[in-house]
Amino acid sequence: MVPLVSAVCPTALIADDEPLLRTALRRQLAEVWPELEIVAQARNGREAVARFQEHRPDICFLDVHMPGLSGVDAARRIGRQAHLVFVTAYDAYAVEAFEHGVLDYLVKPVELARLAETVVRLKERLQSAQSAANTEALINELAERLQIERLQIKTRPTQLRFIRASVGKTLQLIPVETIDFLRSDEKYTRVCWRSDEGQARQTLIRMPLKELLAQLDHEQFVRVHRSTAINLRSVSHVSRNENETASIHLKGHDEVLPVSRAYLHLFHQM
Repeated sequence: MVPLVSAVCPTALIADDEPLLRTALRRQLAEVWPELEIVAQARNGREAVARFQEHRPDICFLDVHMPGLSGVDAARRIGRQAHLVFVTAYDAYAVEAFEHGVLDYLVKPVELARLAETVVRLKERLQSAQSAANTEALINELAERLQIERLQIKTRPTQLRFIRASVGKTLQLIPVETIDFLRSDEKYTRVCWRSDEGQARQTLIRMPLKELLAQLDHEQFVRVHRSTAINLRSVSHVSRNENETASIHLKGHDEVLPVSRAYLHLFHQM
């Protein structure tokens, strides 16, 4: 059972294999729940269990996908000793189970408003010392789903979810879904993406376009020119030119990207 704790200074653990995401979540929690004390952080599931045994926090924020022992596996070991919040990059991942209200989940990148909702529920549970009778069954169900997903992942190449890039003096984690297009710049690639406010941004990363594309979803990112690749979800429309080429117009962009003859077949049905 989850023990009754003081509402004055609840404690929490954050487990995520991405250090920048751990830092970001900690910063967001400080904003929406200043009283919460982060007593431990972990880089993987095994470390999360060890840190939990050492500090006994009231709440555990666990990334679902971590190397070695997953967040779900760690949750099985922690059980009802803490309130659990899963963090996942997949919106559809086990959402049905989470929505029972027993467990909570956050989708990366974590939105402040969504985190605030989770904080309200956690405060209510801490105040009433609520413990879910069917927590164990739900975690077992998630573990089974995760095992199936792992088997599926082994049959396909690893795909990037974020791109690390230096923006000024800071290291920026750019979610792949926010990228509009990529342009080759010798040994570098220019990444054109959108900020949370919808503003168009550009940054240069030290990775050739060919190498970067190999790590992205081929159904979402396609090459349209020897030096350019686009996110199909960012395309507004395609204009055909007289010289057997075409031009791509992106949503909210003034810049028009050329499609060379070699890649024109990709847009025959558009």
